[in-house]
Amino acid sequence: MGKFSSLPSPHYSMSVIDVPRRANRLKFLPHLFILLSVFSVVQSNDLDILMKFKAAFPKSNTVVFDSWTTTNNPCNFTGVSCNSQGSVTGIELGNKSLVGVIPVDSLCQLPFLQKLGLGSNFVYGTITDALRNCSSLRYLDLGFNSFSGSVPDLSSLTQLELLSLNASGFSGPFPWSSLANMTNLAFLSLGDNVFDRAPFPVKVLKLEKLYWLYLSNCSLEGTIPVGIGNLTRLIDLELSDNFLTGEIPVDIGKLSNLWQLELYDNQLTGKFPPGFGNLTALNYFDASNNLLEGDLSELRFLTNLMSLQLYENQFSGGVPEEFGNFKELVNLSLYTNQLTGPLPQKLGSWADFIFIDVSENYLTGPIPPEMCKNGQMTKLLILQNNFTGGIPTNYVNCTSMVRFRVNNNSLSGSVPPGLWALPNVYMIDLTMNQFEGSVTADIAKANSLGQLLLGSNRFSGELPPEITKASSLGLIDLSLNKFSGQIPSSIGELKNLNNFYLQNNQISGSIPASLSSCVSLNVINFAGNSLSGSIPSTLGSLPSLNSLNLSDNELSGSIPSSLSSLKLSLLDLSYNQLSGPIPQSLSIQAYNGSFAGNPGLCSSNINSFRPCSDSGTVVTRTVISCLVVGAAVLILSVGCFLFLKKRQKANQDRAMSRDSWDMKSFHVMSFTEHEILDSIKQENLIGKGGSGNVYRVVVADGKQLAVKHIWNNPPESKNNRSSAPMLKRRNGYQEELEAEVATLSSIRHVNVVKLYCSITSEDSSLLVYEYMPNGSLWDRLHTSGKMELDWENRYEIGVGAAKGLEYLHHGCERPVIHRDVKSSNILLDEFLKPRIADFGLAKIVRASGTTKDSSSTHVIAGTHGYIAPEYAYTCKVNEKSDVYSFGVVLMELVTGKRPMEPEFGENKDIVYWVNRRVGTRRESVMGLVDPRIPEMLKEDAVKVLRIATMCTANVPALRPSMRTVVQMLEDAEPCKLITISISKEDKVLMEVEGEEKISQSP
Repeated sequence: MGKFSSLPSPHYSMSVIDVPRRANRLKFLPHLFILLSVFSVVQSNDLDILMKFKAAFPKSNTVVFDSWTTTNNPCNFTGVSCNSQGSVTGIELGNKSLVGVIPVDSLCQLPFLQKLGLGSNFVYGTITDALRNCSSLRYLDLGFNSFSGSVPDLSSLTQLELLSLNASGFSGPFPWSSLANMTNLAFLSLGDNVFDRAPFPVKVLKLEKLYWLYLSNCSLEGTIPVGIGNLTRLIDLELSDNFLTGEIPVDIGKLSNLWQLELYDNQLTGKFPPGFGNLTALNYFDASNNLLEGDLSELRFLTNLMSLQLYENQFSGGVPEEFGNFKELVNLSLYTNQLTGPLPQKLGSWADFIFIDVSENYLTGPIPPEMCKNGQMTKLLILQNNFTGGIPTNYVNCTSMVRFRVNNNSLSGSVPPGLWALPNVYMIDLTMNQFEGSVTADIAKANSLGQLLLGSNRFSGELPPEITKASSLGLIDLSLNKFSGQIPSSIGELKNLNNFYLQNNQISGSIPASLSSCVSLNVINFAGNSLSGSIPSTLGSLPSLNSLNLSDNELSGSIPSSLSSLKLSLLDLSYNQLSGPIPQSLSIQAYNGSFAGNPGLCSSNINSFRPCSDSGTVVTRTVISCLVVGAAVLILSVGCFLFLKKRQKANQDRAMSRDSWDMKSFHVMSFTEHEILDSIKQENLIGKGGSGNVYRVVVADGKQLAVKHIWNNPPESKNNRSSAPMLKRRNGYQEELEAEVATLSSIRHVNVVKLYCSITSEDSSLLVYEYMPNGSLWDRLHTSGKMELDWENRYEIGVGAAKGLEYLHHGCERPVIHRDVKSSNILLDEFLKPRIADFGLAKIVRASGTTKDSSSTHVIAGTHGYIAPEYAYTCKVNEKSDVYSFGVVLMELVTGKRPMEPEFGENKDIVYWVNRRVGTRRESVMGLVDPRIPEMLKEDAVKVLRIATMCTANVPALRPSMRTVVQMLEDAEPCKLITISISKEDKVLMEVEGEEKISQSP
């Protein structure tokens, strides 16, 4: 890219006015005046065109145009370059957050324009055929934008040296024939666009000046043509993620200057061609995920390799010994092949080796000992091979290690003690080997350890109590070993523990009661040990527990009735020494066999157990117990009745007293305070929240209202007013109430929920809103069984919600940051028009730019899946945090998915899932769209999805403002369809408008 940073300007000779004698100078003065006047006209025209260019980006939140004024010389504009005569030759405004449509028609009227660089912005719309008038262009960079439509004919741009359109949103056919005349082209980047499928463009093979060719992910098919070797100046060749088939051509070995070669994600076959080893300048080579075969012998000459990625192919044979002498190699990924033999023992011992993954092969021999010699290695992945020997001791010094996976091999010996204490390691996976020895106490230093997998080995000894200091542990698998002793009593300190596998060991003692403090537990498997004592009743309080296996132990006592509250997919208490009745709710078909081998158990429902009521003593006890309980219930009932009667009368007196309530109205109202107070009763309850209840109220004129009842003093704190947690919670409710009233009382917008009034007393407050009969967007998308939201409705909801947020950010006297934008806070009226609701977390921005009550923002506010990434580590909010959350809502509208779904992967959200596929081939992107949306409208949905990806950019500065989001959404308006009735049986859908708007949409 460096050679294009400053393009040469045309040279104009001025010697005609450089004459020695005064007479001659006077003689040429008229010519000088004419020449200067021409220059003045040129400058004036250039200024007009540049001002039109500026006007095309009115909503760009950037200071780049501060210098672009009519009183300034265009050559002094930021990003503008001129030749010596003052004519504009270049515009370079890449990565400047520009939002708008390029005025190509006027821009190409700049007669000397040679350079146009607008890459990495938010430019959208189509590029018209007027681009062919920019015939002097030598540099054109429009990459990383959001254009729509196809690329126009470029055949007139014969002077181009650089053409970059990658990841710019273009689709349809690409004018490959236009490249034939661009004989000066040195840099060509067209990848990551959804072009129509086409064979490799042979026109490119004649561009002998090319040094950079990026055609990844642009729907190329067929074979890589013979003749690719003619491009001998190439240093970068990227053809990955296409539909290429056949073998790698032999003449690719002529590209001796090649520095990077990317061929991954195709369907290439065959072996590396003879002469491939001539590519000795290669630093980066990736041919992964193809159907390549043969050995790797041709690669042994590529001594400058830094990264080699050949995973998911069919390579066989050994790893060349020469790889051990590659002094630049830092990344090696060969997994899922058919490689055999040992790894070179010097592998990784020269450079700052970072990563190796040779999993799922047939490799043998020892682990190379010095891959972390320089302390930079992050991942050692050699699982599912036949490696032997032990773990080299010097790996205990590899403090950079994040993933250490050697499972499913034939490794043996003791684990070097320091390995347990690696400070950055997230996963240690040693399962299915022959390791022995114990887990040492220094595991307490493993601050980042999330997964400890030691199953199916020969480990022994007691579990060190220090294991509970590794506070990040979420998965422990110690199964099928010889561990003994007791489960540490402090196990409850592992608050993040999800799965605990301890089956088939020699563990004794009781199950620690503190285990119930591991509130995230999903699976407990302690089967096949020697545990004794009773089953802690507190296990029934684990909210997420899904699988409980305590079989084949020596547990005694009764089965806690608290287990009935669990929603278990697996329960196994068989073969213990349990006694007493099996709880009624556990005596179901799903748990057949769960209690076998416990002769002391009884059940009235399970035939294989003796009945529990088989003696007169039991009957007598039951009768007596029932009489005692009945008497107690009767006494308590009478007392409660008298108390409630008295309290009800007091409440009614208070409710009817005008002095006990203070009413503040914010809109003209057609109802009274007493109509609201009299309707706060159980039959009108429609929802519950942490701070109170929500009631549906119908007033005298038929208007429906929603009333939120917020306790100023939460009921559970009234008997313990000195309790710090209760006071904190009460203050939290009060803050939410004040925030909501302060925010909504002055807002007037059709897409923000209307707050009619607040009614407050000493103990509680009522907020009276307009009622939304269609619930929330979350309900309609994720919990309704009916397909009630077609694409047009979804689009209108997205636009309406965006306008509501735009008003909060830009239309209020001081910007309001919502801080909890999500689909459940977007309510829908009877016409499915959206309202932004729930402003309990909202913050008003002060004139200084800080948020009101910013002291509270150190607490993470918002909902998981919607929270902007920067908020998690800075705890600072601004409007861009809301933009991110709204982007997630748009993704929900398009995909129909929740923000967090199991299919996204562990700890992954919808933003990760969408961004991983947007920008790939068309079929992959279309597959993101909710299948309930008709095929003819999926293109429109994808346009909105691309806007969503802009909103969810990792860097806040790259996210558009809500004002820009509204503009882009309006430009992405879907086709409007009219249904013409032909008969009762037939309907014809006619597209009557929308083509123009679609062509302008991002």
